[in-house]
Amino acid sequence: MKQLTKAEEEIMQALWQLKKANVKSIIEILPEPKPAYNTVSTIVRILESKGFVNYEKQGKGHIYFPVVAKAAYSNQSINKLVDNYFQGSFKSMVSFFVKKNEVDIKDIETLLNEIDKNK
Repeated sequence: MKQLTKAEEEIMQALWQLKKANVKSIIEILPEPKPAYNTVSTIVRILESKGFVNYEKQGKGHIYFPVVAKAAYSNQSINKLVDNYFQGSFKSMVSFFVKKNEVDIKDIETLLNEIDKNK
């Protein structure tokens, strides 16, 4: 699965939220400043060429929908982060965040409980 640019990821977040949408609907839920219609349309076509989005024809326009599930993309992105910055070690990543005081003990306990449930 290919990596997305920040702009592509923003459009995908909107599509994952909307499930199906035309370009106008995507723009409506994007934060200010709103990108131009042509910009969003171009990014959606790029996402289509990358295999993330497909469409169905509706009148003169298109209704776009995600082909790649958010969970699948999130999983791939997290794995890439762990591989690239923490030498493939989830333990190193968690340790990094604990040292930076960005994870408290309750979060770690919750994480450990989740790990135990999935064993």
